[in-house]
Amino acid sequence: MKMDYEIVTLEEKTAVGVSARTNNTSPEMGAVIGGLWHRFYNDGIYTSIPKKANAKALGIYTDYAGDEKADYTAIVACEAAETPTGNDYAICHIPAGQYAKFVVRGNMVQAVAQAWQTIWQMDLPRSFQCDFEEYQNDDMGDHAEIHIYIGLKEK
Repeated sequence: MKMDYEIVTLEEKTAVGVSARTNNTSPEMGAVIGGLWHRFYNDGIYTSIPKKANAKALGIYTDYAGDEKADYTAIVACEAAETPTGNDYAICHIPAGQYAKFVVRGNMVQAVAQAWQTIWQMDLPRSFQCDFEEYQNDDMGDHAEIHIYIGLKEK
């Protein structure tokens, strides 16, 4: 399956949420990432984050070596206008730079899973520093829109 994308330049973003370590070959990977989403929304973390930059949720993947078997940090978060203090949040600074931006539409879970399978097969000059999903709406059905950003190496 071919996926179109555009190259975009992003400013640094501060993301605030919850995190865990996992890897793509772990049988628990789905449960780990699903558990982060559950905690983020059902345990009141999303509503407790002050000064959100917008209402979009982020799924962030960072701290990995590019090897499909390597551990990475998964973070479920939202962009914050400033870094909060005094709470036990995971803080992530999405680095400024160039990203391949994919726009995915459809069933939220299925569309994202299919997109990642395709992205892993593509020959992109990935930096493997930080990739993230930005959920444009909260439609879990067939009308979700998700933007996936893949960090690219600087030229």
